[in-house]
Amino acid sequence: MRYPKSYDVIIVGGGHAGIEASLINARLGMNTLLLTIALDSIGQMSCNPAIGGLAKGHLVKEVDILGGEMARNIDETGLQFKILNRSKGPAVWSSRAQADMTAYRLRMKYTLEHQKNLDIKQEMVDEILVENNEVRGVRTNLGNEYYSKAVVITTGTFMKGKIFIGLNTYSAGRAWEPPSEKLSDSLRKLGLKVSRLKTGTTPRLDARTIDFDALIPQPGDDEPIPFSFRTKELNRPNIPCYLTYTNEKTHEVILKNLDQSPLYSGIVESVGPRYCPSIEDKVVKFFEKKQHQIFLEPQDEKSTEIYADGLHTSMSYEVQLNFLRTIKGLEKVEIMRPGYAIEYDFVDPTQLKQSLETKKIRGLFLAGQINGTSGYEEAASQGIIAGINAAFYLLGKEPFILGRDEAYTGVLIDDLVTKGTKEPYRMFTSRAEYRLILREDNTHLRLAEKSFRAGLLSRDEYEMIMEQRRKIEEVIKRLKTTFIFPTEETNKKLKMLGTEIIKTKTDLAKLLRRTELNYDKLRELHPELEELDKFIKQEVEIDIKYEGYLTMQKQQIEKFKKYENLKIPEDFDYTKVGGLSNEVRGKLMEIKPTSIGQAMRISGVTPAAISILMVYLKKHNDRFKNSA
Repeated sequence: MRYPKSYDVIIVGGGHAGIEASLINARLGMNTLLLTIALDSIGQMSCNPAIGGLAKGHLVKEVDILGGEMARNIDETGLQFKILNRSKGPAVWSSRAQADMTAYRLRMKYTLEHQKNLDIKQEMVDEILVENNEVRGVRTNLGNEYYSKAVVITTGTFMKGKIFIGLNTYSAGRAWEPPSEKLSDSLRKLGLKVSRLKTGTTPRLDARTIDFDALIPQPGDDEPIPFSFRTKELNRPNIPCYLTYTNEKTHEVILKNLDQSPLYSGIVESVGPRYCPSIEDKVVKFFEKKQHQIFLEPQDEKSTEIYADGLHTSMSYEVQLNFLRTIKGLEKVEIMRPGYAIEYDFVDPTQLKQSLETKKIRGLFLAGQINGTSGYEEAASQGIIAGINAAFYLLGKEPFILGRDEAYTGVLIDDLVTKGTKEPYRMFTSRAEYRLILREDNTHLRLAEKSFRAGLLSRDEYEMIMEQRRKIEEVIKRLKTTFIFPTEETNKKLKMLGTEIIKTKTDLAKLLRRTELNYDKLRELHPELEELDKFIKQEVEIDIKYEGYLTMQKQQIEKFKKYENLKIPEDFDYTKVGGLSNEVRGKLMEIKPTSIGQAMRISGVTPAAISILMVYLKKHNDRFKNSA
């Protein structure tokens, strides 16, 4: 059946990428359809019951300022909130929240169902309809054909998904949910390169069988900070997690039963996530370690199900139970759901543009684990970018691109489309060259203007953020132009504040750079300073204390932009450039970099090759000559 209603955009998949792509398209006025295998699984947290974490918190806040929902959803459904790495510098501070998985899923489903311009249907997409290398819609397992001008595929682990528990295997996109068996074949027929990856999850335990008194409580922050800049106050519980450890006996059970591991028995051949290894991998590869951390995390405010973070495993049910019962506090534990590994199809992301549109098929966008990433947050950030660009594609606008110098989302997408991945990609702060500027705390300040210009942020919200920025600049200027003098009274106060005396006229900004001083202590010294709210105070302190490093990083960004602004024509013929090796020419033709900067980041493209390319472009391309 050809469905009688046509759509602007069709989203395939109702996971974290699909949700953000659907909502942003509908919010931008696109007539949008979301097709998903199971309506009740929209927003399902397949693995850990948490949002955020190291570098992932940055992604969530970037999704938020671009008009996404993940931050608001976790603010409404979190069980505890915590800032990680508080003892380190602000560049690596990261928000993390434990989630009530059921509440999170239900609220997200409610949000989608009540979103104007969005239809939701439960059907499995089997085929992408294409005509003249341009997407036309999709065909489902029911034979229905839905027509649209753009399609965003966000299938997670569902394409030809296969689950492993010990030596037992069965087809599934997620435990006990059917896989998508035909869609990846359709993508192959369209000329896309499709490969396999693996990931896994942990056993879920019955809280009634855990001795929590033997474990170490891990509460959230007493004064929690919300993810969304729109959330003014968090009225959520602070439910603790608990810490325990594996031991030598645990490791002994695992090592004796490696033949029950599909990874070590050779059943699974695809590559798993390096930075989230199974407990089998940890025990084998880090043999010298006598213990590994295990965090027991609540999955639901009312459920007894506990997630054992750190115990990802695909070993047999019997082995899982045996090694669990060697761990302190888990001596009598019962498994509610076993851990498992899942193998699935993904598309080589180097076949995508920076907009996440495929290079081969116009109007076809991919986002999330289909691009080789892992994690809810990585999926959501891709989903919103793919969604925005699907809408902009239809509106005839320039693609919405975030650079490596602008956002962690920009780093993530640039890494994927420029370098590709052979293992599930996970975001880290170390992947961002300019992480002191791309901090989590200043996300809305640095992206507000770009978001507002793209129509993703309301004028009221934009003006509120601009007022914050003006206030920060005003306070910094005042501190740099307010001086104190080395009087006996001033130096007495400085000693009382635990800092060195001054010998010459000194501005307050210079004093604030001292490690032992903060804005509140400056007010004790100079009561005329106004009282500030926590956020403004924090940003003022960071900007002044790290001013030298920030200036240096801004200079690095200017150098970076110089090469990013040297654009390479989309239809550029690399076969005409003499002096390039066949390997370098092949990589340039495959990736089709949009700028000299991107070309420089392609693995194997040498500085000598870049010089040859720049000389040729300056000589033969007027647009490049002018930009250079």
